[in-house]
Amino acid sequence: MARDPRPLIELKSFLETLPEPHILFDRDYRILAANSAYRQANDVTHSVIGRTCYEVSHHYTVPCDQAGESCPLARSLESGQRERVLHLHHTPKGEAYVNIELSPVRDVAGEVAFFVEKMEPLKVARGLSDRAGLIGRAPRFQAMLGLLARVAPSEATVLLQGESGTGKELVANALHEASHRADRPFIAVDCSGLPETLFESELFGHERGAFTGATARKPGLVEVASGGTLFIDEVGDIPLGMQVKLLRLLETGTYRRVGATELRTADIRVVSATHRSLREMVDEGRFRQDLYYRLNTFPIEVPALRDRAEDVPLLATSMLARVAPSRTLRLSPAVLRCLSAYRFPGNVRELRNILERASLMCDGEEIGLEHLPAGLCDAPLTAQTRTLASDDSCGTEDLAGMERRALQAALAEHHGNRRQLATRLGVSERTLYRKLKAHGLAGRTVSDAGG
Repeated sequence: MARDPRPLIELKSFLETLPEPHILFDRDYRILAANSAYRQANDVTHSVIGRTCYEVSHHYTVPCDQAGESCPLARSLESGQRERVLHLHHTPKGEAYVNIELSPVRDVAGEVAFFVEKMEPLKVARGLSDRAGLIGRAPRFQAMLGLLARVAPSEATVLLQGESGTGKELVANALHEASHRADRPFIAVDCSGLPETLFESELFGHERGAFTGATARKPGLVEVASGGTLFIDEVGDIPLGMQVKLLRLLETGTYRRVGATELRTADIRVVSATHRSLREMVDEGRFRQDLYYRLNTFPIEVPALRDRAEDVPLLATSMLARVAPSRTLRLSPAVLRCLSAYRFPGNVRELRNILERASLMCDGEEIGLEHLPAGLCDAPLTAQTRTLASDDSCGTEDLAGMERRALQAALAEHHGNRRQLATRLGVSERTLYRKLKAHGLAGRTVSDAGG
């Protein structure tokens, strides 16, 4: 008996009652229904019914998993269960990250016939240059965002790990903004700047007369953050004597002001960060093991800028608008090539400092190599950038043209599949597909893509 391809009218009606954007589609990716929340959120002027979900959301010509993306439909068919992923979608406001929750719908024979997909924008991140929020498209950045989106709605304690200058406080703030505590305070405390004598008072507060100079009662940062998020930066710098008091706060949710006997209750979510290896500090006896496990409930690695080099142009454009908001500055192609090749030992913080200095050095509207710090462009180049730099035409060709020639050359030399080529180029398969499509090379095979 053939399966009825038509969804139940009752199912379509049910979708209309849901406040979040939802679509209904079949096993062939064809959209069968879209509720009013979806139509409103996506400013739909032409019907999406009958079109494929991957064409509407991604502007792809093939399903997501064939374009290097994680496809929830394919995963759901394999698992038979609900699947969740974070995708970068095309929206009326440009590319934006969207939380996808896909649920299979079975027919009377028990086979998966349809899929219901809920879409919730991750408003704290963008896939394009913007003046606010987290910005990036690189695989390591998207992996971090996926973890952030999954843990944000919970109350779990999060530990952000990464080198200095990677923007851990910005990630912590984004986590707060994506949580149920977003309308309450986000309070940050930097442990590296607090001497042991002040740490307890700063965190928990003190009573009048608790110590010399305590002329008035003072609430601590735990109390100020009530209902919201307390971000403990450089948690590895907390003195051993104070670690037990932080552990008590995390385990019991209670604390005492310095000089007080009254036990107070804390209503906070704790997010901590460190550039140190806490695991090594535990082994060396410099960090309590029980506190480490309590902080490390949900670890998230914040990638170094050199591990997401393809995001440098996006970040640089966005940061330039932030450091010089009253000017309409742009970066020359040569500067973008230089920055994309640089290793950034100081990470995002160093990029910001470079751009701030360059904006002060530039009197016109375009920042050139002469406005960058001396020696910056003499840093070792990546293999791909070195190949491009050796071409005499690079001085006059724009960045897009250089990228197209590099991809043509890579396709001409490669004799494996697309996944192997992506690995060789050091990018994700999804990113490779997107770039091939942007340059009109997506339809070529590795054997017929000549220069």
